[in-house]
Amino acid sequence: MNKSALQFVGFAFILLITFGAMQNPYTSDYVGALKKIAVTVTKQKDPLFAEIEQKKNEYEIAPEDARIDRVWKAMPGLNGLKVNVAESYKRMKKEGEFNPEKLVFDEVPPKVTLNDLPPSPIYRGHPEKTMVTFLINVAWGNEYIPSMLKTLEKHHVTATFFLDGSWVKRHPEFAKMIVDAGHEIGNHAYSHPNMKNLTPDQIKEEIIKTNEVIKATTGITPKWFAPPSGSYKDEVVKIAAEENMKLIMWTVDTVDWRKPDPVEMVNRVANKVSPGAMILMHPTSSTAAGLENLIIRMKEKEYQIGNVSTLLSEERVKSKK
Repeated sequence: MNKSALQFVGFAFILLITFGAMQNPYTSDYVGALKKIAVTVTKQKDPLFAEIEQKKNEYEIAPEDARIDRVWKAMPGLNGLKVNVAESYKRMKKEGEFNPEKLVFDEVPPKVTLNDLPPSPIYRGHPEKTMVTFLINVAWGNEYIPSMLKTLEKHHVTATFFLDGSWVKRHPEFAKMIVDAGHEIGNHAYSHPNMKNLTPDQIKEEIIKTNEVIKATTGITPKWFAPPSGSYKDEVVKIAAEENMKLIMWTVDTVDWRKPDPVEMVNRVANKVSPGAMILMHPTSSTAAGLENLIIRMKEKEYQIGNVSTLLSEERVKSKK
């Protein structure tokens, strides 16, 4: 702020004091207004405040819109970061010097989100979001579910379980167990069909029937649909969208249904994982035995693990430090 501007603010400050004294110097609104002006004048005179204003552009990041990628199809956006100058000033004021580690940021949402895109499958989260998710497709393997849930709970990890509708009907107690453990529920069709071979009416029936049984059993209506065996056609994506659902694929496959050695499986998956990865698995002996090691490996790579909704949101990963 230049000298003439400071003189103007000072004059306004004195005028307010004089006028207020003539009216009611004890009015809380009046006192509050004086404090705000005094704080503003003090900040503007402080070289530290001016330095934060001057340098903030070096640290701000523009938001990224969701888009349709040629390879990965629908890609979520990512919030940008804008320096909150006033809060940053508060954190640095005591030391009296600029410290980039004490900058306070506000997240700025993108203009285009996943909901704004045309129906398209989703294979991964944003490649700059240091988070991964576990997609656990369930149509069998009941015997391994309790131990997997115990491992996830031990490491404070939430996953997304995609449930086969007929499985839920036969085993409602397991579906409730998964929900009670705090995990997200997705739709995995009703009878584990090849969705490519179905008519539009059959596709719709598989999706709606599963949603109905999951809703009746758990009280949840899924918003994510994972086609059995990853088999789909454009019509499946479109019909899922009509039911307010997005079609979920995967980035990395454990191929656990082949019963691989758990150590080899974890090593192979860990070597393929990158930020935003969606890791496909099932309740199998290999995954039950290797899940803890996989979680540890992800954390060693400094990836947070969240459910599908968290991974695909525009929110940035919050530091746990």
